[in-house]
Amino acid sequence: MDSPKLLQFDAVRDHSDHWYADSKQSSGISNMQSEVRKKIMLEWKILEENLPESIYVRVYEKRIDLLRAMIIGTPHTPYHDGLFFFDIAFPSDYPNQPPLVRYRSYGLCINPNLYSDGYVCLSLLNTWKGKSNERWNPSSSTILQVLVSLQAIVLNDRPYYNEPGIKPAISWGAYNREVYGLNCKTMLHLLRKPPRNFEDMI
Repeated sequence: MDSPKLLQFDAVRDHSDHWYADSKQSSGISNMQSEVRKKIMLEWKILEENLPESIYVRVYEKRIDLLRAMIIGTPHTPYHDGLFFFDIAFPSDYPNQPPLVRYRSYGLCINPNLYSDGYVCLSLLNTWKGKSNERWNPSSSTILQVLVSLQAIVLNDRPYYNEPGIKPAISWGAYNREVYGLNCKTMLHLLRKPPRNFEDMI
């Protein structure tokens, strides 16, 4: 008998290990206006209907202001077949402000844009200076766009060059080998303690 296919998008209940579950940075749902709720529901629909095969999302029935995404590293990159988790929170004035995004780093720096403390540096999140057309646009930017950007722009084949002005002290090939090792260490952490609601995928 074939095992059931894992859903790319699903609503679950347990959000207890989410980075923003008890954070003051997250507004929670009590302060959320109806227009923000409607926008989040639209984001859910966009994700459910348009996720690439290598991105999985779990939203929370009782905390619609939170979601978690798993991105699978693409072939021909040092992240190939690695699993990368991002905890996301919608601010109370979403989409006027971009979502809050935290990478589950386990203390490892696998990319110049993903700090060892989980901070995500990305123009689309307004956490990095970028051109105006690269920054968050309340009228058009979406969570799906954020996730696709993380996969394509951040977790790319030459992450060494993600940091502007980086000096060629080592080759990008040597850096990729180092990153691949950190990718393997990340997987060991995930095997020991998988993020909740993703246990069957690891």
